[in-house]
Amino acid sequence: MRKLTTEELNRLSVENFKASPKLPVVLVLDQVRSHFNVGSVFRTADAFRAEAIHLCGITGTPPHREIHKTALGATDSVHWEYYPSTKDSLSILKKKGYRIFAVEQTDASIPLQKFDPGKTGKIALVFGNEVRGIEEEALAMTEGSIEIPQYGTKHSLNLSVTAGIVLWEMLAKLKFLR
Repeated sequence: MRKLTTEELNRLSVENFKASPKLPVVLVLDQVRSHFNVGSVFRTADAFRAEAIHLCGITGTPPHREIHKTALGATDSVHWEYYPSTKDSLSILKKKGYRIFAVEQTDASIPLQKFDPGKTGKIALVFGNEVRGIEEEALAMTEGSIEIPQYGTKHSLNLSVTAGIVLWEMLAKLKFLR
């Protein structure tokens, strides 16, 4: 066994990435306070070729040194938009035909492994503040909530870890790039 070289990884250029088909998923970051989490979500969105990221409210936006530190250039490849409120983002996504789901622990959460995104795609996933979660006003605009089952003493995962797990599952469920 040997590690692959950078050339062998066949990475897309930024231009080719922008022109390539995207996983029909928009990540909506609702009041995310950590710039490092924002950068990590950019990097994860690039890895899974997500369609876009919506940065809402207090969520930091590029250019910012902490975002760039963890994004490793993904702010150049992944399409992103800023909205003063998450409600603004979700209203626009609804008008464009996206099904909107919260990634949040609620009394009606669907375990991630049982979630069916349907065959048409166009999913928006809302990720909330690291302490307070998704704002009630934004939660009320969703079709439902998805939860990652957890079996330890902690009942939360870092936002960027959660985004990675959920995007991986969306990639598999939507049979993207297969």
